[in-house]
Amino acid sequence: MAAIPWRTGGLLLAVIVIVALPYLITRGSSQESFQAGELVTRSAEVQALAYRIADQTHDAESAIQHLLADDPDSHAEAVAVGAEEAIPGLLDELRRISGDNTTQQHLVEQLGAVENGRLALLHQAIQRYRLNDRAGAEQALRDANGLFRIDDIIDKVVANAEQTLQQRYDAARKQSYDSSLVLTLTAIAQLLMLMIVVVVSERQIGRRSQAEARERQAIQRSQMILQAVREPIALLDHNLCTLLVNAAFSELYGVSEESRADYLEDVGQGAWSDEVLMQRLRDVLLRDRELWDFELIQRTIDGVERHAVINARRLQQQDSESPVLLLTVSDVTARALVEQQVKELNHQLENKVSQISEVNRELEAFSYSVSHDLRAPLRHITAFAQKLEGHLGQGIDNTALHYLGVIRDASNRMAQLIEDLLVFSRLGRGALRLQAVDMQALVEESCALAESEVLGRSIVWGIDPLPVVVGDENMLRTVWQNLIGNAVKYTGQREVAHIDVSVQRSNGGDYEFTVADDGAGFDMRYVDKLFGVFQRLHKASEFPGNGIGLANVRRIVMRHGGRAWAEGEPGNGARFHFTLSAIEPPTASP
Repeated sequence: MAAIPWRTGGLLLAVIVIVALPYLITRGSSQESFQAGELVTRSAEVQALAYRIADQTHDAESAIQHLLADDPDSHAEAVAVGAEEAIPGLLDELRRISGDNTTQQHLVEQLGAVENGRLALLHQAIQRYRLNDRAGAEQALRDANGLFRIDDIIDKVVANAEQTLQQRYDAARKQSYDSSLVLTLTAIAQLLMLMIVVVVSERQIGRRSQAEARERQAIQRSQMILQAVREPIALLDHNLCTLLVNAAFSELYGVSEESRADYLEDVGQGAWSDEVLMQRLRDVLLRDRELWDFELIQRTIDGVERHAVINARRLQQQDSESPVLLLTVSDVTARALVEQQVKELNHQLENKVSQISEVNRELEAFSYSVSHDLRAPLRHITAFAQKLEGHLGQGIDNTALHYLGVIRDASNRMAQLIEDLLVFSRLGRGALRLQAVDMQALVEESCALAESEVLGRSIVWGIDPLPVVVGDENMLRTVWQNLIGNAVKYTGQREVAHIDVSVQRSNGGDYEFTVADDGAGFDMRYVDKLFGVFQRLHKASEFPGNGIGLANVRRIVMRHGGRAWAEGEPGNGARFHFTLSAIEPPTASP
């Protein structure tokens, strides 16, 4: 049935082409011939106008010569004046009709320039004649002939027009030949079209027979594919009876591939006895509701319990009003077992995380408790050392004074270590107060603070424009103070220290901040110790400090979701890097 409208449409198209094509070609040929004729006429008009301009000019000169020769012809002056008035109009007309030829247009412009000069002298000759200045009029006439020679330009214009005319004649002849050739080819094409229509019409019946044979072959191939698929598939009628099952379905549920009208509930020894599933399948048939990923556990014909995923959709048959149901089954037993194992592993992981969190809390509590409990003994040591020094008074010798100084220095250092340990502990417990943080302002503040502690030193700062980030302002201030303070400290042996602060985007799109100096540097073999608590790579006598600042930096950066690392070389400075997310801070609403 579908081939009849196709053939009808093809015949109509062929008729339209056969009728319309000659009309369009003939019309196009007529238009092109008309245009070619116009071009030929225009070339002839250019020649005529050029000769007319030359004649008018020479007539004007002749009239003036008659006047100077006292010729009694009373019309001579009128002829000269008339030519002077008519020639500009002729030049304008010549420019108009030669607009499609650039070479000709250029020649016309030259002709216009020469003609305007010559007319000006002719006009001067007439004026001097009227003033009885015959000598001046004759001189103007001689200048017009000598300075502005139009004959050569007229010859070029005419020659170009003749050449253009010949070219356009040739083009018109070629156009006529092409039109005849096209019409001949069109007639041949019409005959071929009619032959094709006849042949195609005759072959449609044979093609339809071939199409029906291919359709039967396609059905056979589809059945072969259906049987080869390892996923169980069944086609059910409106009563949920089997119409077609593939080999996988037959093997799994023990139903014969040739069986017909077996109720689904009777298939597989109760594998399909689930009432909820059967109701959902009926809903698919009655209400066209597709069933997706319905999971249940089935005991198949081999006695094994399987986790199955059922999918079903309604199909409408072309040769019947009764719908059918396409049922597919996916055996996900292996996946279910893996998911169960994943759940168990996740549960174990959660227990481990809980244990680690509890250990961390205990470590932080221990650190905090130890730090507080150590303060009281230190205060006693410091206080009693001062009392001992006061008790001894003037009778104290240098050795005892030295010992008391060592006790005080050790107590102060221990107190500073405890304070640093408290800060480190608080950094791990406190909640982040996220806000928009101007990194430029924090760096400038940290640089000013570091310079105020080393008055008299020469430090050259190189600070790039820094962005605004989202973070805890106080914690990020601690990061900059530690990194910039370290750079100032470890460049102390330089007469002029160079410290640079820069930022760039990392490969992941985050901000990567860098503090670089030309100070003492460090050996990269010990880079892992840099960010440890109380870890130092230099002697306290060379550079003071407790070795906890970089540990604070790493902890703060990690709490912000970034990372910190360092690069260095002994004697050639160090570069400390850390990353922060490039999340833009929210803009304040007006």
